[in-house]
Amino acid sequence: MPKSIKELTEEMKHHLLKAREITVKAEEEDRDFTAGEAKDLREHMAKATEAKAGIEERKGNDELRATLAQLGDDIALNAKTDEGGQRRTASGFHLPEQGKSLGAQFVESPEYKGLLAQAAASGGQFAKNQRVQSEMWGAKALVTGGSDTSAGSLVQNDYRGLAVGLDVFQRPLRLRDVVTPGQTTSDTVEYVRVTSVTNNAAPVAEATSSAAPTAPGGAGALVNNAGGGYKPESGVALAKVTAAVKTIAHWMPATKRALSDAAQVRTLIDAFLLYGLEEELEDQMVQGDGTGENFEGISNVSGTQSQAWDSDLLTTTRKARTKVRLVGRSIPNAYLLNPADTEALDLLQDNEARFYFGGPSGAGTAQMLWGLPVIETEAVPAGTGYVGDFRKAVLWDREQATIQVTDSHLDFFVRNLVAILAEMRAAFGVLQPSAFVEIDLTA
Repeated sequence: MPKSIKELTEEMKHHLLKAREITVKAEEEDRDFTAGEAKDLREHMAKATEAKAGIEERKGNDELRATLAQLGDDIALNAKTDEGGQRRTASGFHLPEQGKSLGAQFVESPEYKGLLAQAAASGGQFAKNQRVQSEMWGAKALVTGGSDTSAGSLVQNDYRGLAVGLDVFQRPLRLRDVVTPGQTTSDTVEYVRVTSVTNNAAPVAEATSSAAPTAPGGAGALVNNAGGGYKPESGVALAKVTAAVKTIAHWMPATKRALSDAAQVRTLIDAFLLYGLEEELEDQMVQGDGTGENFEGISNVSGTQSQAWDSDLLTTTRKARTKVRLVGRSIPNAYLLNPADTEALDLLQDNEARFYFGGPSGAGTAQMLWGLPVIETEAVPAGTGYVGDFRKAVLWDREQATIQVTDSHLDFFVRNLVAILAEMRAAFGVLQPSAFVEIDLTA
């Protein structure tokens, strides 16, 4: 049996109220909808729409407007008028107009519609001195399109918003990709750092006498090992290092209205703040001086190797890689270079003015150098580079980056302002300094 208009109205009201409860709860807790809430919200809105369609089948438009206006008043516990003049509930539901305003009567009048029709027929231009005359005012009024106090105020700007994200102001961050990731649940991390390795392994003859031969000499060598069968001694020098967990954070203020009225604002702010943490983290892993709340970055760790300038950029960077292999006894996995130095590599030419890396149409050095990926980063100053086995550097995450919002700052509560805070905690350590080479790239 078909439902009556009253039943459909009650059904629509029920689902709108349920949808409002979900929306208000998320707004009060200052968060996005959960997956379950989003599913329920879509179902309630779909059923409310279905009920509304049923009402439209049974009532004329005038009677429908009256019913929806009355229904809107029933559920609009905190109804307000937005900047566009539309009445909405606190949760954002649009409420039908209770009556036509004078402006609404004007734009719906035959005279005004006729004016628009004439403009459309003439290529979008109003005729000179074109007037709209209506019996509603009992007087003639000139409507012009160039004045903000006349029809010009009806023309809305073609606003596209922020067509691109904040990433246009952000540099690529890739150092995290090549270091070893770790986790910690403490405020400090104690780890073992390898400072040197001595390998004296050598073939040893079988002992031919039980008599003790002359004692071994220095560095594992034997002064007289005749008949003794003594084995040479090797060693690894280790040091216990403590890396404290450091906090990286920053914040920015915003108005509650901005966060409520422009959904994109919150997303942009979150993305900007989270990126800022990662940028500072990369800077600290390279340049941190170990004092105060700074990490001990690769550039300030004792025991790293150095490569002086040698002939040209290509020769210098290749010799640095060799040091990682021979002295550091490690397999390098990346170069760290400033963008200015990767540009200098790109522009290298042979004696016939041919670019080594393909020139403008080639892939350039941004990707590979001597078989290793190149990480361009402004954390490395121009004129200096690094090559090494970055797997022997560890980043321990204590607390992943988080975003928090509060109005409990100064007088923010009474001013409808909020502080948006981004924060992370981590520790960083280099397990084997000799696996890294600092390169002097200046002639």
